[in-house]
Amino acid sequence: MRRSYANKKIARRMKKPAELLLVPMIDIFTVLVTFLLMTAVFSRTVILQMNLPAAQTEFKEPPPGLQMEILVRKDLLQVADRNTGPLATIPNLADGPDYDKFTEYLKLVKSKYPDKTDASILLEPDTTYDTVVQVMDHTRVFETKQGAETIQAELFPDISMGDAPAPDQPDGAASGSAPPAAAGAPHS
Repeated sequence: MRRSYANKKIARRMKKPAELLLVPMIDIFTVLVTFLLMTAVFSRTVILQMNLPAAQTEFKEPPPGLQMEILVRKDLLQVADRNTGPLATIPNLADGPDYDKFTEYLKLVKSKYPDKTDASILLEPDTTYDTVVQVMDHTRVFETKQGAETIQAELFPDISMGDAPAPDQPDGAASGSAPPAAAGAPHS
């Protein structure tokens, strides 16, 4: 049996591959993206500029004055001068570091050294991120009430960070130098 020409033409149309319609899919994605953009919560990211110490090829004599280091340990915060050693030790409270005493001491230091803007924060390896951020914030600025509004005043905004020396090392080990020997001390 032979098929007629018309039957062959109809059979050819039937064998034509089905087309994939992308227009409805594009419409759905457009609506979805619009909905997601309208309902998204955009968080504000604060970026602080940190001054990392430069690699020095030659030794430069440090300028006279305070070279403040803040050591963050598990059980305390310690404010020290790189040249002379610890200035203040602030033990932690039951729920963490005592930021109020820490800020009060930094305000006292700032009153004695008003032109000083830099400080080094030295951290133990297992210091939590929240503690790092809190210490940096309390080192940079403090909040004070002036009438009905709260203002921020600058303390030490130029922060450098590093690793804290092991607790059993002498204080001068943080800067890589040996502690100075007492003048005229007898040798044993």
